[in-house]
Amino acid sequence: MNVTTHALRLRAALPACLLACSALFLTGCGSEKGNEVSPAAAPTGSPTDTARPTGTASPTGSPSPTGTETRLTDDQAERRALVPAATVTWDKAADTAVGEVSGSKLVEIELTRAESDSTASPAPSPGSPQWAAEVATQDGTRHTVHIDAATGRVLPSQPEGEQSAEDKRETADRLSKAKLTAEQAVKTATGQKKGTVVAVQLDDDDAGKVVWSVDVVTQDDWYKTTYDVDAANGEIQREEVDRD
Repeated sequence: MNVTTHALRLRAALPACLLACSALFLTGCGSEKGNEVSPAAAPTGSPTDTARPTGTASPTGSPSPTGTETRLTDDQAERRALVPAATVTWDKAADTAVGEVSGSKLVEIELTRAESDSTASPAPSPGSPQWAAEVATQDGTRHTVHIDAATGRVLPSQPEGEQSAEDKRETADRLSKAKLTAEQAVKTATGQKKGTVVAVQLDDDDAGKVVWSVDVVTQDDWYKTTYDVDAANGEIQREEVDRD
């Protein structure tokens, strides 16, 4: 072999050696970096590139509701609308009603709405809150007195129609047996449950006892609880919750 041929073979082998060395060098660098993947190798459209939200915001930016508001029944909704509008309490209205009829005592009072066909002058606004009270004289004759529950204004009173002699005797008998006043009965009822008194009535229970029936509305749930309080000794004879 001559010198020229040997030189040509060396030149041909040189590029292969250089490529091999380069490969070894790159492999060593990759090992030192812990086989780190180049950013260019990661998929650019992968979902891992975007942080996932931890919650869903409402269109207005406020937090999404965590529950559904409890729906009220028609009676509960009526109580919620009527009770706060009555700024005159039952006892103030009762005192006013008794003062309208000389020698009378309270028999019944209830928070209601004014009717659209009222004959009072000036007539109350239809649907406005009012106290419908019944008071009776010693012989049992009943009179109805309406009091505006927002202003305390008294509407004209008149004797109830169609009062038989038996009805009068029954009312007079209840009044004579009632040793407790309506105020004392209400105090007993509200001592059991705090709330707004919306009705008080002197009546007979199923056992024939004369009782004061007291309705108390609680404003956290708008339930109505009725207590029958013995009008002779003040004992609670019945407790009933109306959740409708």
